[in-house]
Order: sequence, then C-alpha cells, then structure tokens
Amino acid sequence: MAVNLLDFDLEGLAAYCESLGEKRFRAVQLYRWIHQRGESDFGKMSDLAKSLRAKLAGAAEVRGLPLISEHRSADGTIKWLFDVGGGNAVESVYIPEEDRGTLCVSSQAGCAVGCRFCSTGHQGFSRNLSTGEIVAQLWFAEHRLRGATGDRVIDNVVMMGMSEPLQNYAALVPA
Repeated sequence: MAVNLLDFDLEGLAAYCESLGEKRFRAVQLYRWIHQRGESDFGKMSDLAKSLRAKLAGAAEVRGLPLISEHRSADGTIKWLFDVGGGNAVESVYIPEEDRGTLCVSSQAGCAVGCRFCSTGHQGFSRNLSTGEIVAQLWFAEHRLRGATGDRVIDNVVMMGMSEPLQNYAALVPA
C-alpha cells in the first residue's frame, strides 16, 4: 500500500524525502503543494524534480477520505460525513461566524467513554483515527471552502472525538 503523505508533519515529510534519497528541503516544497495549494497529483508539482515526482508516484499518495454526504444549514453550517472504512463514518463540521470560521474534526470512530447521558456513548468504540485521517478532514474542508481568490476561511480548528480526543494523543500531536 502506498504511503499517505497526509500522515506526516513537516519533520516526518523531511524524513520520508530523505528515505527516498532526496534533500530535506524537498519536504517544504511538497508540503506547500499539498497543504497550501491542495494538490494531490505529483505530476503537477512543477518545482519538484521529475525523478522525485516519479518516486512519489510509485510509492506515495495524498489519500483523502471518501465523502458520504454533505448537509448545509440555513445559518451556513456545513456537516460532512466521511467513510473511514470498516463500516465506520466520522463527521466534520464547519461553523462560519462573522469574525472567523471554525472547523470541528473527528479524531475517533465511536466512543470509549460511554457516558450514560450521551447517545454517542451507547454506540461503542471502534478505533482511533490516524494522523492522515484527521488531517484529511481539514485538507478536504480547506480546499472545498476556498473561493476563486484562494482565501482561507478556516481560522480555528477544534479536535473532537466521539469521546475524548486526547485518548488519541499520538495521532493528534502531528495533526
């Protein structure tokens, strides 16, 4: 299976580039293409050497999450439901406000806490999401919401778990 580059923070991406025999600065270029420009096609990353693009095409990918549904409310709130495999789905919510835009992203599929007052707690816990699955939610929303000018509309990111996000601390930190 190809390596999902969304699983890496900048330092991890630099280490991955080095493992391919490339200089560390290539990670910054790659990071910009993926996270600032929203590009997932290595062939379009014109400032990367053709040899690096070929290596990436054979070993890596920028793998987002399959979108199941999108619901827009009258107040501008948007809810996206993503398939994370194994019969599990997670939700991301964009909340527009006058002075900022907030994106709430899931960090877990299911709930391990099981609070009696919460309906999610009765669903049971399936698994923690990977760093790439968490980042993929932000990546999707950021590039879906950008207008023709490319302006960012997400100013604030809130990590949600269906239970407690810090139970998935190892994946949250690099995300």
